[in-house]
Amino acid sequence: MIEQREAADRTLLVVHHTPSPATRELLEAVLGGANDPDIDGVTVRAVPALGATVPDVLAADGYLFGTPANFGYMSGALKHFFDTVYYPCLDTVAGRPYGMWVHGNDDTAGAVSSVRRLVTGMGLTQVAADLEITGPVDAQVRERCYELGGTVAVTVAEQM
Repeated sequence: MIEQREAADRTLLVVHHTPSPATRELLEAVLGGANDPDIDGVTVRAVPALGATVPDVLAADGYLFGTPANFGYMSGALKHFFDTVYYPCLDTVAGRPYGMWVHGNDDTAGAVSSVRRLVTGMGLTQVAADLEITGPVDAQVRERCYELGGTVAVTVAEQM
């Protein structure tokens, strides 16, 4: 028999690589939305990509992934994360919700498609549009990040 957990036990895992001031600012906005005081029943855990583990992924009910676009690809740190957790988590996490944000100076397409391939392979369910950000971070970008965090957190909180 599968035991259902109470909504208060829901966890949103935010796996990120935020080496620059701009990517750190985006992370803070995403976390602000995920931790919005109007959202009940979800605990938000932010873990740097190089520190996130298989147990972190297995214990989470949903995910947010954040990365800079580096040379047309996701960051090496986020790639290392996926290399570490992909096979051990493959069958267990299918169907869980996710969202992602990517920041690049002028292009994010390669980074977004590389993350999409991995989350599709893991069977994760996209619950918010990919947030692709190029150039400087402004109030509108911060608001979009806040909305991304809130959308994924609400989805995790409402899971049955």
